[in-house]
Amino acid sequence: MRLASVLTPFSDYHLQLAAQCGVTDVVARYPGSDPAALKSICDQAARFGLGVCAVEGYLPIENIILGTPERDAEIEEMGRLLESMSENAVPTCCYNFMAGTDWVRTRVDLPERGGALVTGFDLSEVDRAVTLTVNAREVGELVISEEQLWENLGYFLERILPIAERLGVTLAMHPDDPPLKQFLGRARIMNSVEGFERLVALAPSPANGICFCQGTFAEMGVDVPAAIRRLGRHIRYVHFRDVKGGPEKFVETFHDNGQTDMAEAIRAYRDIGYEGVMRPDHVPQLVGEEDGPPGYTMLGRLFAFGYMRGLLHGVGAR
Repeated sequence: MRLASVLTPFSDYHLQLAAQCGVTDVVARYPGSDPAALKSICDQAARFGLGVCAVEGYLPIENIILGTPERDAEIEEMGRLLESMSENAVPTCCYNFMAGTDWVRTRVDLPERGGALVTGFDLSEVDRAVTLTVNAREVGELVISEEQLWENLGYFLERILPIAERLGVTLAMHPDDPPLKQFLGRARIMNSVEGFERLVALAPSPANGICFCQGTFAEMGVDVPAAIRRLGRHIRYVHFRDVKGGPEKFVETFHDNGQTDMAEAIRAYRDIGYEGVMRPDHVPQLVGEEDGPPGYTMLGRLFAFGYMRGLLHGVGAR
């Protein structure tokens, strides 16, 4: 297993810090339609001995999710992205299937250990979520059903997986966060272990994989190590984080201060033979970083890097 990271901002300074902490791979946000943009990111990372392991975030897939007439143009754009990823040896494209939002929180200033700040979600405060939605997209009052989402997902996978297989790129589905059955009038389908089993059965392919976001699976209330073993070989990318709470109300935590047995989770990855990357996700904001992007500041990542490397060494997974 290898240690990866998002870097915010993606700068030489943060690349050097990551390399010094034992990170081997970094994540690129969707670079747009210019193929030279991804190459530039890869070249910058390579100067610090780092590879780019995944593209995730800000993908052009909202019409694919909603099944609008514009979806075919987005599928073509996703195909071009996979071409660029293959040319630059970037193996994984992480995506989600949440209509109208990306991950959602209602608070970004909750206290954790020593006064560090973390994000949280409370369904009873859903009106706040509209203004704090990360990467929100306007879709009006459209209501989409569970059946429509599964149909739209099947349409997408049928067309994109042959391209991904040919290029040697894996699609890794991220869970709904929060993992509710419905949110803001729109159904959600990637909110349970069973949903992910249906995903991989819907289109059996080595390119149809799972991003196992531990925090979101913890929000589901499942036994995280057991879920890792259950989904096994389909896990192709890992977001390593933890929470306290359930799908309707939870708070983020330091990686060593949540409800999951994190050492047992690492043992589970070892037992299923996972040899990919894992990255810390949604870290607390430490003192001096209060003005940074919630969940994506650097000092919290430095703590997470050390904790994760210790776990990997401690269970013999490195």
